[in-house]
Amino acid sequence: MTTATNGSRTAVDDAQGHGRLAGPPVSEWAAAFAAYAPAPESVKVEIAPAYGAFINGRFVETSATFETVNPATEAVLSRVAACGEEEIDAAVAAAREAFPKWAALPGRERGKYLFRIARRIQERARELAILETMDGGKPIRESRDVDIPLAALHFFYYAGWADKLKYAVPGREPKPLGVCAQVIPWNFPLLMAAWKLAPALACGNTCVLKPAETTPLTALRLAEICQEVDLPPGVVNIVTGAGETGRLLVEHGGVDKVAFTGSTGVGKRIAKAVAPTKKRLTLELGGKSANIVFADASLDQAVEGIVQGIYFNQGHVCCAGSRVLVEESVLGEVVEKLKHRMSTLRVGDPLDKNTDLGAINSRAQLDRIEHYLGAGREEAGGFWQSPGDVPTKGYWCKPCLFEGVQPSHVVAREEIFGPVLAVMSFRTPEEAVARANETPYGLAAGVWTDKGSKVRWVAKQLRAGVVWMNTYNRFDPTSPFGGYKESGFGREGGAHGLMPYLG
Repeated sequence: MTTATNGSRTAVDDAQGHGRLAGPPVSEWAAAFAAYAPAPESVKVEIAPAYGAFINGRFVETSATFETVNPATEAVLSRVAACGEEEIDAAVAAAREAFPKWAALPGRERGKYLFRIARRIQERARELAILETMDGGKPIRESRDVDIPLAALHFFYYAGWADKLKYAVPGREPKPLGVCAQVIPWNFPLLMAAWKLAPALACGNTCVLKPAETTPLTALRLAEICQEVDLPPGVVNIVTGAGETGRLLVEHGGVDKVAFTGSTGVGKRIAKAVAPTKKRLTLELGGKSANIVFADASLDQAVEGIVQGIYFNQGHVCCAGSRVLVEESVLGEVVEKLKHRMSTLRVGDPLDKNTDLGAINSRAQLDRIEHYLGAGREEAGGFWQSPGDVPTKGYWCKPCLFEGVQPSHVVAREEIFGPVLAVMSFRTPEEAVARANETPYGLAAGVWTDKGSKVRWVAKQLRAGVVWMNTYNRFDPTSPFGGYKESGFGREGGAHGLMPYLG
């Protein structure tokens, strides 16, 4: 179990101009509010009309392709290779051929390549952030300030481990597994690639990575970076495509290890396919995480944590705090503060630095969210959505919540993967723990209170891989992440993240 604290974080109403009005002269207020005028990113990123798969150190054209679309405008960004059996065979063969030399390379030398990749990610950070936002719909502020820097940090961190593996597993000589098939989701495309590739490469494995079909462009930019740092051909291969491409890769006989991040349903099918084989498997799957707010918490701070927990990245987060459990005596106050804060969130152009919520990743995901909104209105009622208009083009959902939710309601049970919050209440710490654990998932949780002893007691009772204390959605390369129950098994990040890639 991993814990994190942030006792100094405070509400930001004043900083955003939504609190008190007394203070600086009018001219200074005008200047401050001018900073929130539309400010779209001005740098133009070059996107090729078509991209091939990256196999054995070079880009390879395929007969079949598919379109990748900007979800904020519905404009086609590029056509990308739809890899089939031939491309999967070639990618696995390239990784298999490269494996002996890469594994035999001294850890210090492998680490140098990872350092170079990390530096190039930093140097190309603005380009990567814009591309991530255009392809995925998330706000540029999140891509620029969170995703891309964290991706670089993961490569830096595991570069440092490459020549120290014997200290990670004392008592035995660690050995790489071989060829790793890695399938990543669309919510954090480059960051998830870093989570998968960095530890695998540091341990001496070679990889075949499949990004999500709706967000392949930053993974293909990462392929360019591999070329720029002269990574040996075949050490990293990137195959693009939809679900069938992923199935062919996972079931390929030349693969030694499978790592998957995505939905629980797909994870179960992968586990079933891998079970009769000798392949090693790690799964990071869905979640329905609880954010528990006690009456003795700093409520303004807790409201900020709730907003960060569910509306960050439009709720496209596996560990999103999609269930908030509030102590009954402060329920009304918290909901009122929450609605006020939600009404200040800006929904719109993801390339605008002032946008808080961008576009939903795809039409299919928006349809899924709207299905759950309909089901929630029928069961729970108490529906509230932030005011304001959204663009007429693209895929949009304003932040919303359901009050009076019961554990049996669908919005409390199923992962929606959107900006939808289920608000529930509790009377005692025991009831809070029981309701938080009343889910098939077990990925994360948050606890808000000013009592350290209460935090520790609750954290020990929660069946969640990560428990945040008075904060939410805080990540660090040195800290392990993963879940229990139907949220998967295995850990990514920290020294624990090396274990799935060592024999």
